[in-house]
Amino acid sequence: IDNLLEDINIETRKGNKVLVTTLTKRLAEELSGYFDRIGIRNSYLHCGVDTMQRVQILDNMRDDNIDVIIGVNLLREGLDLPDVSLVAIFDADTEGFLRTPRAMTQMAGRAARHPNGYVIMYADEISRSMSKTIHETNRRREKQIRFNAEHHTRPRKARKSVGLGQSA
Repeated sequence: IDNLLEDINIETRKGNKVLVTTLTKRLAEELSGYFDRIGIRNSYLHCGVDTMQRVQILDNMRDDNIDVIIGVNLLREGLDLPDVSLVAIFDADTEGFLRTPRAMTQMAGRAARHPNGYVIMYADEISRSMSKTIHETNRRREKQIRFNAEHHTRPRKARKSVGLGQSA
């Protein structure tokens, strides 16, 4: 947690946002409560949060009212948050439904829209899914770097998404 807090503080000082994925709703809620107590602007997001609350939480992040979203399966939220520079994955070495190579690659992709985005996988050992995710992410990165060099493209931060009820 101390390592994560250090990274959260670094990213939020730059105006960036953070996603933290956990394996259980309970851990997401407990971590959110802890962050509340120490002054980290955050919210948890999981299947127990109703649809309108989900929309409000995402809008709160877009509107800079919260810096961290903690959730179990943030892939299902349709997150399009270009300000997310850090994705932290707890229990990354636990093989299973939410930690397959495909799911983890998609989670890591949440940081890909930010030019300085990165992922931290918290684990005791490197699992098969982690290894495949790291390999795939590096392959995609190399391909993107080659494309950028060939087309003289410089990565830049995507513009903020428009929330509900707002116009572009």
